[in-house]
Amino acid sequence: MIPFYNESTTIKKIIEDTLNYVELVIAVNDGSTDDSVSKIFINENVILLTDPENRGKGFALRKGFDRAVELGCDAVITIDADLQHDPESIPALLAGLSDFDLVLGNRLKDISAMPFQRIVSNKLTSFLLSKKTGMKIIDSQCGFRAVDMRVLKKVRTRSDGYEAESEIIILTARAGFKIGFAEVPTIYGNENSKMKPVKTIFGFIKVLFY
Repeated sequence: MIPFYNESTTIKKIIEDTLNYVELVIAVNDGSTDDSVSKIFINENVILLTDPENRGKGFALRKGFDRAVELGCDAVITIDADLQHDPESIPALLAGLSDFDLVLGNRLKDISAMPFQRIVSNKLTSFLLSKKTGMKIIDSQCGFRAVDMRVLKKVRTRSDGYEAESEIIILTARAGFKIGFAEVPTIYGNENSKMKPVKTIFGFIKVLFY
């Protein structure tokens, strides 16, 4: 499942590359105002869900998860549309589901390519989520994940922003499911982050304490 907002230069490639490893791609358009949608070739292997407004990554994820549940999928891989996630790591994430119910991508083995502020925020949020869940959370901010369908049938996030990725970790742990990790490469290019730091921080605090 690929949520996207104004990713016209990358959405076609990420979908094509991802289809080498999965049977179906659910692309969730979070109110894009560019020509991203026109780049997507819809067929029996690609479903496009579109919202007319930009509601946030959490909203897009929830919309995609709901459709995956309706379709009776076995598991869902979430992958970003900006090419920061390499689909070649999908088999490693899926393999982790043999022992865990939620498998998070871990980019922290090699952080040389990760911006310093991302390293700091990631370590802080991972520490706080480890305390909250009672589990060792290594890379809480990686959106490259594998989720077993049993989790999605029982756990449903409420947050609409990026904090939804922290919320699903908390709710998964609270529901008694197991969380594991799979190493994935750290990829950063010239892309501009759509994350709004202040809004995301307040959203994370809300999720952490509710």
